[in-house]
Amino acid sequence: MSLITLGIESSCDETGIALYHSERGLLAHALHSQIAMHNEYGGVVPELASRDHVKHVVPLVRQVLQEANLTRHDIDAIAYTQGPGLGGALLVGASVANALAYALDIPTIGIHHLEGHLLSPLLSDPAPNFPFVALLISGGHTQLMRVDGVGLYTLLGETLDDAAGEAFDKSAKLLGLGYPGGAALAQLASTGRAGQYKLPRPMLHSGDLDFSFSGLKTAVLTLTKQSDREPQTLADIAYAVQEAIIDVLAHKSRAALAQTGLSQLVIAGGVGANQALRERLRSDIEKRGGKVFYPDLQFCTDNGAMIAFAGALRLAQQQGEKDYRFNVKPRWNLTEIVTA
Repeated sequence: MSLITLGIESSCDETGIALYHSERGLLAHALHSQIAMHNEYGGVVPELASRDHVKHVVPLVRQVLQEANLTRHDIDAIAYTQGPGLGGALLVGASVANALAYALDIPTIGIHHLEGHLLSPLLSDPAPNFPFVALLISGGHTQLMRVDGVGLYTLLGETLDDAAGEAFDKSAKLLGLGYPGGAALAQLASTGRAGQYKLPRPMLHSGDLDFSFSGLKTAVLTLTKQSDREPQTLADIAYAVQEAIIDVLAHKSRAALAQTGLSQLVIAGGVGANQALRERLRSDIEKRGGKVFYPDLQFCTDNGAMIAFAGALRLAQQQGEKDYRFNVKPRWNLTEIVTA
């Protein structure tokens, strides 16, 4: 039986809506980004984010239905991001999802935001097969997971303090770059020179698969204070920051594949859009006979397609219900959703 799932993503600063058909794949998707609004403040303002989701979520639902040449009565189920994320922003998506589902008498299912990222490379062609190792590098999360199937996740290692995305963003701020910092730092690094500065690689040889990037941020702070802040100097520092982060991510990813005996590595989350990281991992893993998979660039950042897709996979497992009471989980460990 084919199902059409509406996905609603509203965990932070992007409103994402999508329609996924269980047989035909992704039908339509739309995204509204709040970057321009939050740039004025140098970061996400939770109250403004929530209000902006309220403004855009319903028009975006109408837009994707029109693009797919469907009506709301064609929707069979609704998936929404239940957490983790900003509480107020999550409530917008959860309330709209459950209100609409109640009106249509269809089931809803709350999706873990990181599970959406984790499974998003399966939307691409070619797609990985289970099992694989996944490197989740999204916002405040850096984790290595073994993935044996939908809901079958084993945590291999995670960040003990700052995540890779935070290291990019905080370093960018120290360099006087705009928001979002990671993309701006990567752009500046492209004009930087190798070998001008040496920055630490925290926990590179720790013997486990955990991460730490707070020490890198402190080193960047010291370096920027001592620098002349000339354009080329800042570019060289940005290059050194990016190389330090990539070195750690690549080393730990190789170690995770070796530890599990698997050959497929999936990169998911916003930092996965970094082109230098993609090239390094592709080169490193392919030299060892493995293969790296990424979501399409448009699905690296938060989006409704990954939520609709994860919802469709969960619904195929007979999950989802017509109980329109809901709650959101601003803090939610991915391992808590394992189904064994």
